[in-house]
Amino acid sequence: MEVNVAVVGATGNVGQEMLAILEERLFPAKEVFALASRQSVGREVSYGERTLKCQDLEQFDFSKVDIALFAAGGAVAKEWAPKAAAAGAIVIDNSSHFRMDPDVPLIVPEVNADAVAGARKKNIIANPNCSTAQLVVALKPLHDAATIKRVVVSTYQSTSGGGKEAMDELFNQTKGIFVNDEPTPSKFTKQIAFNVIPHIDVFMEDGFTKEEWKMTAETKKILDKKIKLTATCVRVPVFVGHAEAVNVEFEKPLSDDEAREILREAPGILVVDKREDGGYVTPVECVGDFATFISRIRVDPTVDNGLAFWCVSDNLRKGAALNAVQIAELLLNRGIVQDAA
Repeated sequence: MEVNVAVVGATGNVGQEMLAILEERLFPAKEVFALASRQSVGREVSYGERTLKCQDLEQFDFSKVDIALFAAGGAVAKEWAPKAAAAGAIVIDNSSHFRMDPDVPLIVPEVNADAVAGARKKNIIANPNCSTAQLVVALKPLHDAATIKRVVVSTYQSTSGGGKEAMDELFNQTKGIFVNDEPTPSKFTKQIAFNVIPHIDVFMEDGFTKEEWKMTAETKKILDKKIKLTATCVRVPVFVGHAEAVNVEFEKPLSDDEAREILREAPGILVVDKREDGGYVTPVECVGDFATFISRIRVDPTVDNGLAFWCVSDNLRKGAALNAVQIAELLLNRGIVQDAA
């Protein structure tokens, strides 16, 4: 089976990662089209050992493709995803725009693959927020085993989650501090170099940020609407890789040893949990890997049936590009998308 694929936003961090992962996973693409804004037309991007020239999104005929991977933000998705879907392509969108639409499946393949059955309602599938994706991969097997009641999560999110400008700001501020340049925040509200900022996305009326709301709402939609979740989302001076400290309260007893074995057998997870110096995974070590890493699994003695653990993943991969490609693979495996003409 071979299908035609378009990558919208091919010049951005996630778009470039999508192209790399399509090649790495030997996705059966007959033809791949790199699409971007008019300003980037003709710019070259890598697709494995091949080079693709970006085409103008506004002039592209989506009837030529079977799957369109969108990595261009909410405004672009709002305008162009329905047009691509109307032309017959199934859109897999990485923005937040369609995630809470009841007619749009929100999918993490290791967690709720069966939701792909609703793909043809609007010909649009949503990719979850990067911090949500790795969290639900870790929670799913534990929820199946002991039923989760409540989750408290604190995130340590890298600057790549804010795009290239955010990564550049971290780099420039870090470099500048060593030559006594005063850090000037632009992308962030405060200095990011040698600092942490408890603020991602806009503030809402209840005091939570939209990033924190996304984690709650998306976890409920993907995993179980009965789960109670509260999050504190923090930007940290790391280029790539999100980390999360997670506390979970279950309905049934679950020991740390049982949880460790369950997670070891779960898809998409690697457990690295040695109770010794360095016996855990950090963001630097997860970069470039497909897995969600779980470490520091332990009993939380402050609640009945409580566990705590540390969760790390490459946010540009599992949090965005990899998850989108896995959804595309699911479309092929379930026969929802057929061979290209």
